[in-house]
Amino acid sequence: MWRDWVELINKIWETDPAAYSRLEIVLFYPGFHALVLHSIAHQLWQRNIKLPASLIAFFARVFTGVEIHPGAKIGRRVFIDHGMGVVVGETSVVGDDALIYQGVTIGAVAAGHMGASTRNKKRHPTIGKGVIIGSGASILGNIDIGDGCRVAAGAIVLENIPANSIVVGPPARVISKKSD
Repeated sequence: MWRDWVELINKIWETDPAAYSRLEIVLFYPGFHALVLHSIAHQLWQRNIKLPASLIAFFARVFTGVEIHPGAKIGRRVFIDHGMGVVVGETSVVGDDALIYQGVTIGAVAAGHMGASTRNKKRHPTIGKGVIIGSGASILGNIDIGDGCRVAAGAIVLENIPANSIVVGPPARVISKKSD
């Protein structure tokens, strides 16, 4: 776990021009704090120690303004920049090197009262490697966002998006796709 945290600090240092020291990142970056606490909560969740995992996730949300369910799978070097209001649901998967800005929701589609009938089923998005998700974007449902995609600020994505695409607008639409 320590190695992953050091990797994340270095990723933030390399990525964020507003960072002036690694110590500043450790002390003052709520996205970093949220991901560190999530890594602990996720380890407990995987060991079926759910109540303490949920308590850590609750503390992380109160402390950072970032809500990541302990069941969510977060890749390495994911950077949550200006994280206030970010929500990541239980069955979400976020790939390595993703960049997530403030106010992003990676959640389920609320089609009526789903409740217990969808418990333990995949309901949230899978975000590929190297994806950038702009401020206020919502990615909802059991969908796939391909590697290298760029999701514009305010986009509402409800369908699969192929790799290396640029997605804009509500409703979200692909405006560009790089050749593989």
